[in-house]
Amino acid sequence: MSSAGFGTAGTTAPSSSGRFFDPNGLHRLDHAGEHFRVRGPLNIPRPPQGRPIIVQAGSSEPGKALAARTADLVFTAQSSPESAAAFYADLKGRLPAHGRRPGDLKILPGVVPIVAPTRQEAQAKLEALQSLVDPIVGLDLLRNLSGGDPLPPLDLDAPLPARPPSQTAQGRQSLVLDLARREGLSVRQLYQRLAPGRGHWQVVGDPIDVADALEAMFEAYGCDGFNLMPATLPGGLTDFIDLVLPELVRRGRITPASRATSLRERLGLGRPTWPHGPPDAISAAS
Repeated sequence: MSSAGFGTAGTTAPSSSGRFFDPNGLHRLDHAGEHFRVRGPLNIPRPPQGRPIIVQAGSSEPGKALAARTADLVFTAQSSPESAAAFYADLKGRLPAHGRRPGDLKILPGVVPIVAPTRQEAQAKLEALQSLVDPIVGLDLLRNLSGGDPLPPLDLDAPLPARPPSQTAQGRQSLVLDLARREGLSVRQLYQRLAPGRGHWQVVGDPIDVADALEAMFEAYGCDGFNLMPATLPGGLTDFIDLVLPELVRRGRITPASRATSLRERLGLGRPTWPHGPPDAISAAS
């Protein structure tokens, strides 16, 4: 027994005739592109959310152009609330050119929470993590995140010298070099800073500090939410759940219960439109 997939008008349960779907509602993709051809359709029904969520990751110009045209969600690395707000305004501002509204695309920057019951304990936790970074590992991480080309011999306690433009990770290279320049970091300080979250925004403190930081970025239109990236697992995630989550719930920033049944609904994204009618339209089976 087969069923229509992407490109069909809809599916339904088998009728009294034994027919699983209406063949008149089937629409083939018939895609012929530079790299492959697809006649279609798939032999599976549409998912309940219409189609899977399309996620774009990265902050380069080509990446932002692709996201504005096609993505439902963007995963980005931003090292500060200011850079996050600028990225948010830039990307959301590109949507009208593609007939899209700001709510059609959700931006979720990565965040590395280092949280403990007190600020002193959180700082001690961060310093303990950084002390574990071997210089050889740290320099290799720095090489990968700052362009990929081999590093010259470096003084670990001096600033990072200029790097040739990256051909593969322009957004991440810009983030790393801007972070080093903005905060005056030495090579050692820079790779220690990058190690816990690969350059994503790092928030260190007690539960109030972390909740305040997240709330401030959200209110400043720097994001639609966050992609949590604990420095350690499972401990880092457990600390966030036990310490920060109750504070965010108390502030009304997170509702503990939801009737959403799909990721699309949880993200507050609408169902996609289709040229042959809405994805849940069902033709009468005969």
